[in-house]
Amino acid sequence: MNTLRLAEELISRASITPLDAGCQELLAQRLARLGFACESLPSGPDSFRVSNLWAKWHPARLDIAQTASKSIANPDSELPVVVFAGHTDVVPTGPMEQWASDPFTPTHRDGRLYGRGASDMKTSIAAFVVAVEEFLAQHPAPNIRIAFLLTSDEEGPAVDGTVVVCKELAARGQKLDYCIVGEPTSVKRTGDMIKNGRRGTMSGKLTVKGLQGHIAYPHLAKNPIHLLAPALADLVQVEWDQGNDFFPPTTWQVSNYHAGTGASNVIPGQAVIDFNFRFSTESKPESLQQRLCAVLDKHQLDYQLDWTIGGLPFLTRPGPLVEAVREAIRAETGLETELSTSGGTSDARFIAQMCPQVIELGPPNATIHQVNEHIAVHDIEPLKNIYRRTLERLHAAHAPKAP
Repeated sequence: MNTLRLAEELISRASITPLDAGCQELLAQRLARLGFACESLPSGPDSFRVSNLWAKWHPARLDIAQTASKSIANPDSELPVVVFAGHTDVVPTGPMEQWASDPFTPTHRDGRLYGRGASDMKTSIAAFVVAVEEFLAQHPAPNIRIAFLLTSDEEGPAVDGTVVVCKELAARGQKLDYCIVGEPTSVKRTGDMIKNGRRGTMSGKLTVKGLQGHIAYPHLAKNPIHLLAPALADLVQVEWDQGNDFFPPTTWQVSNYHAGTGASNVIPGQAVIDFNFRFSTESKPESLQQRLCAVLDKHQLDYQLDWTIGGLPFLTRPGPLVEAVREAIRAETGLETELSTSGGTSDARFIAQMCPQVIELGPPNATIHQVNEHIAVHDIEPLKNIYRRTLERLHAAHAPKAP
């Protein structure tokens, strides 16, 4: 099982974010043998150096490709680009003594492969590579171009990884048509769920100013907790939007509330809350910001507000990529996959800004980020075959039309 062996090689490298630990070099060597032009695009300060790999397939010698297919109907620049995207970094292991085996020594028990990254997402990357190897062996002059976008900064701050590569590709005028991100999206069996979108995320830090004073003399102070309370009551009742056929309604949640000096006889001078919007494609960040500020202004609060947009929502409606993936899953597993936009964010949010069709598809996610992370071995080959079948369907969909 070539996929299993490559997954084990990757798991054995302790690539705790932002480290890559040589994963991308290993993959680049393998892809180069297939005719990929591999480019390293490191980013970030020396103390937090991120490894990024952009690899795109080109016929190594066009005459060989022409001989194999008898003709090249479309110029390379006109062929659609299919990107496999993912991350080689993993989250920290947690308490080593709680692992039944070394997290960076791939271990088999009861039909499962154990190791950090087994599910999130080194097996997906291995399946990407082997699927492309098998596809190109059968289609040496395909009607699509294949690329890889890999980073070691997905599990970390995600500021020097995929977003940096996307900006560089956009500056070059590189076109991306389809993208499959290898996030672990399945629930019980490989292929039972794919993500065709994700909600946006926007955080805020609100500082409400009062006047510190002695708790026995409240008339000489202004308690910001009391001042903020009515506004909070209003905010939790706001219906930000109603969602749509693909997304649930936008939500607003407070995650932290800080106030006070620690003394029981002091009215605090300020109160600080951290909050987060998870928003659908029905809302824009600017409109959410304006509506929240309108509530604060209504209550005549003296406040400061700092915003951080972690990612915009994206949605890939049923079309060529979704249908190709659906057909591939059905042919390989017999499953009718479920389209979902649930869960957190992924690097797909960056890719979707320059690629019109992006989906996430990977193995079951029940143990991701957990101690004793693992994947069932019987889920590995179907994943690779789904990726390969998807390429075959896109290749067929873009076949030259008969004159």
